Amino acid sequence: MSDTPDSAVRTYTEQHRAAFLDDLAEWLRIPSVSAQPEHDGDVRRSAAWLSAKLRETGFPVTEIWETDGAPAVFAEWPSDDPDAPTVLVYGHHDVQPAAREDGWDTDPFEPVIRDGRMYGRGAADDKGQVFFHTLGVRAHLATTGRTAPAVHLKLLVEGEEESGSPHFRALVEQRAERLTTDAVIVSDTGMWDEKTPTVCTGMRGLAECEIELHGPAQDIHSGSFGGAVPNPATEIARLVAALHDADGRVAVPGFYDGVAELTDTERALFAELPFDEATWLRTAKSGAASGEAGYSTLERIWARPTAEVNGIGGGYQGAGSKTIIPSSARVKISFRLVAGQDPDRVREAVQAWAEDRIPAGIRHRITFLPATRPCLTPLDHPALQAVARAMGRAFGQKILFTREGGSGPAADLQDVLGAPVLFLGISVPSDGWHAPNEKVELDLLFKGVETTAHLWGELAAALR
Repeated sequence: MSDTPDSAVRTYTEQHRAAFLDDLAEWLRIPSVSAQPEHDGDVRRSAAWLSAKLRETGFPVTEIWETDGAPAVFAEWPSDDPDAPTVLVYGHHDVQPAAREDGWDTDPFEPVIRDGRMYGRGAADDKGQVFFHTLGVRAHLATTGRTAPAVHLKLLVEGEEESGSPHFRALVEQRAERLTTDAVIVSDTGMWDEKTPTVCTGMRGLAECEIELHGPAQDIHSGSFGGAVPNPATEIARLVAALHDADGRVAVPGFYDGVAELTDTERALFAELPFDEATWLRTAKSGAASGEAGYSTLERIWARPTAEVNGIGGGYQGAGSKTIIPSSARVKISFRLVAGQDPDRVREAVQAWAEDRIPAGIRHRITFLPATRPCLTPLDHPALQAVARAMGRAFGQKILFTREGGSGPAADLQDVLGAPVLFLGISVPSDGWHAPNEKVELDLLFKGVETTAHLWGELAAALR
């Protein structure tokens, strides 16, 4: 149990609220858009700003780590207790592109506060959620009388997450000794909604491929040759049709090898969430739910592996008709993976499955992009329970559990460092990540501050 008094933390946080928001607004004014080369200097300026602010917060070690792309920021604050566990916080300081003409009500890089919300690019994703750790650790120290955190605290804040983290794994591998940790806290995620605080327990992995089929050396006449030579577009359609069985399961042999099945406890916890399928379908812009038989919608998107056709094409696509057998066709497929699946084995299984269905006379090329591994922390892990307790103290209510259907660089940290990954985020779906008028709810932002003030004592006790 943390020795940080709850009421003292809340008082300290309120006393420093205005100065904290001023600092956050200053950081949000830096347009650190990693995807746009003209902002390379701004991304560097963002890293320098954060490094200086972490030093001002009290971190005795702050460094800017260069990569082949944008720089990351590393900070470290050792505990006074040499036997204390080590915790690494992950986030990112780059942001999505944004311009007033995209539909913003105000300048996206001139943050404004109205109706209890701060609007600006990066307010929630991810500068706000990185920055609440600075006030959180100060509240932790001020209200416990400590001169250093209860854990050996490290931060790694990358500068390319919004560009796919192309150099992140290499950075983690190169700096693995400096990043050694007992647990990773990822503050680049969110909660179920404004009234339902939740802790995410895992994210799915991702494998992507493109299958190209080539038949005739050029488009040929369908009357003269149709029915007598293989058609690449027809064969692509057959591949896609064979991808799932009648129950919505992926029909690739070996695809489900190693899948960690949901426990009855996990299914019951998912069922506690206030999920309304009709509302969810409106968000999905869809008319009906679909997927693997025997699973709820939340179970399908959080805990089951999937295969989705992202694009398919071949042959004539223009107006009217053009009676040909096309020379080529292609399909792009993405596979979301869950705990227990190995991306390399999935790649081998998909390749074998596809090649077994390609007929004579069709040449093929199957290209896979770099994969992302899934990550999952068991519900009974002491570090996960510590996060839930800290969050429960801040919010004053029961904390529920979710997973994320998407993928991210958190799995690289788990894979390289061999440490459990915990997710601590206070953003909510209405915050509009990547959209115009991105915002953060200020009351929730300061609940994040309170959570981290409690967290370091909770983790110090849980991980011994």
